[in-house]
Amino acid sequence: MSSLKENGITVIEMAGVEPNPKLTFVREAVKVAKQNNVEFILAVGGGSVLDSCKYTALGTFHDQDVWDLVMGKAPVKGALPVGVILTHSAAGSEMSNSAVITNMELNLKKGISTEFNRCKFAICNPELTYSVSKYQTACGIVDMMTHTIERYFTVCEDTPLTDGIAEALLRGIIDAGKVAVENPTDYNARATLMWASSLAHNGLTACGRENYLVVHQIEHAVSGEFDSVAHGAGLAVLFPAWGKYVYKYNVKRFAQFGRNVWGVREQDDEKAAVLGIEQMAKYFSEIGMPSSLREFGIPKESIPRLADLCTYGKTRTIKSYIPLGEKEITDILNLCY
Repeated sequence: MSSLKENGITVIEMAGVEPNPKLTFVREAVKVAKQNNVEFILAVGGGSVLDSCKYTALGTFHDQDVWDLVMGKAPVKGALPVGVILTHSAAGSEMSNSAVITNMELNLKKGISTEFNRCKFAICNPELTYSVSKYQTACGIVDMMTHTIERYFTVCEDTPLTDGIAEALLRGIIDAGKVAVENPTDYNARATLMWASSLAHNGLTACGRENYLVVHQIEHAVSGEFDSVAHGAGLAVLFPAWGKYVYKYNVKRFAQFGRNVWGVREQDDEKAAVLGIEQMAKYFSEIGMPSSLREFGIPKESIPRLADLCTYGKTRTIKSYIPLGEKEITDILNLCY
């Protein structure tokens, strides 16, 4: 703040961003930005702060309410410029074209992907992440891993070079993650995670592949309904369950994942596939992540509601190795319990 003011830049501070960033905050920030003729938005924080800033930038540029942009009722035509000083390695929003927001009135968490969401710059200093808690560090590790894994398990032709990039990225995160969780001031580990979070969500690991972020969509229903669930923690619970549910529809791919990412040496493809999923679940647990929905205090009776939210009231299926409708999503959520 002192540096900005010393350089003659008028600054209006907007504090109060919450995890799973909220539409109510963004609407208030848009109001403040418009009243003060704000020209540039600087995000200082992690993914929740940055996504809030991206939505504020969109909302300030348009006359329509931000939620109308989210729901496609109004076209996205532009945004104020956004820059970021990153303090948490997780979402990769500093290099992505996407942002997610939660409407607490509807318990609905949705995103917008547009090139107008690209930041003008991102200052990434690993030392700024030293004070991130062990739990949130682990949540970030899962988020960046799953951004990569989501793009790895897609229905498309083989892309060996992109696969190799994704596999190397995952191995780097796994190794650095173990170190950072135990020694939060290890510069090399924090630097690896910070760079990896950006690479995991900037489109690099989707080159030549389609991208649906299947498990992210299911998790958005969970953390949209239960706001206390950290996004990364929700993904840690859901991903192994999704893997167990769909691996038989592409055993070869899951076996490759097990061997090339987790070092599985089993020659039988199906056994290698299962071992890879188990190794992933074990790693999430070792870094302090939950392994079941009950650990969040979510009652089992909520599963039908979560499946309904994810399918937009039974009006859609999510493309995966098999179409995931209400029944399939219910099955996966039950596996998480």
